[in-house]
Amino acid sequence: MTDDMMTLRTLLEKSSDSDLLREMIGFTAQRLMALEIENLTGAAPGERVPSRINQRNGYRDRVWETRAGTVELHIPKLRKGSYFPGFLEPRRMAEKALTAVIQEAYVQGISTRSVDDLVKAMGMSGISKSQVSRLCEEIDGKVKAFLERPIEGDWPYLWIDATYLKVRRGGRIVSVAVIIAVAVNTDGRREVLGMEIGTSEAEPIWTEFLRKLTRRGLRGVKLVISDAHEGIKAAVAKVLCATWQRCRVHFMRNVLAHAGKSGRRVVSAFIATAFAQETPEAASTQWRAVADQIRPTVPKLAAIMDDAEPDVLAYMTFPKEHRAKLHSTNPIERLNGEIKRRTDVVGIFPNEAAVARLVGALLLEQNDEWAVQRGRYMTLGTIAPLSNDPVVRLPAVAA
Repeated sequence: MTDDMMTLRTLLEKSSDSDLLREMIGFTAQRLMALEIENLTGAAPGERVPSRINQRNGYRDRVWETRAGTVELHIPKLRKGSYFPGFLEPRRMAEKALTAVIQEAYVQGISTRSVDDLVKAMGMSGISKSQVSRLCEEIDGKVKAFLERPIEGDWPYLWIDATYLKVRRGGRIVSVAVIIAVAVNTDGRREVLGMEIGTSEAEPIWTEFLRKLTRRGLRGVKLVISDAHEGIKAAVAKVLCATWQRCRVHFMRNVLAHAGKSGRRVVSAFIATAFAQETPEAASTQWRAVADQIRPTVPKLAAIMDDAEPDVLAYMTFPKEHRAKLHSTNPIERLNGEIKRRTDVVGIFPNEAAVARLVGALLLEQNDEWAVQRGRYMTLGTIAPLSNDPVVRLPAVAA
């Protein structure tokens, strides 16, 4: 407590009036977090007592937007579980980015009626271009730092997908592909690894996106999950040399279109028997049996099954505990759904920078939320053996 009082007195003596309030807020926030961490660990820093139940594990930096200005925080991390200070607002950045996009559309005079209504409702009709520019620059810097951060460690599982948004370009309204990558590392934690805006989902665009990820440090990828886009499949083979998993959900939609309305339920039940098998060998055997059974009546559907077998059943060669999360793009589809929900407010973006600003802020905050979740996305005991780094492999349990 004496050290805290001395630090507080130093702030009062050295800070100018303009900075005093912001530094006082930062000091108080750090002290609050230290007290919370002390309660969660059962001991003060460096203290060895029987009551200790957890250990500190470094810090992660985060900026806190307050009315007194931007406060830089060092949020403590725990060796077991996670910690997130209750006084922070996890969705503040995304809301600020949405406001910036709406304002930018308004000051450029290219907003839609829905955006005009939002501007009036939010009381922003008097906003100036310089104010919007300052807000955009602030958010862009944080989003850029997040999307260009180094990628460390091994990432056995990678989900990639794209969603389309409308943007103004050269006086026309066009659709652009927002490409997103989500992965799980050998600590069992899930993160957003990157985002790119492209004109389409052509192979060169996917190839360059994956190469950017590898330049930032992506390695150790064993399985890539996506929909059946030839550009993705070719890019994965070229850049990552990993196994490719075709989304099972998308495959079922495609294949059932050939079954006819009356046969969809039966065909779906037949194919599901292959997915219910315990081993890759049993799944392949059952898959071929189903294809042979329907071949006389629906030969085209059977041919599709023949071609798709290795890609749709690729996930079966991975640990049983992971399969429910590996067979489809559902983990990233939910993220895309949230992006769509939030971007529908804007409708048509004024430019591609505005797309990157809002979507990037949404991804940053989703990443933060995943970082503070108590449970791992996949358990450490089942995913650590997939690492290429022998240092992080778990030791074998003695018989």
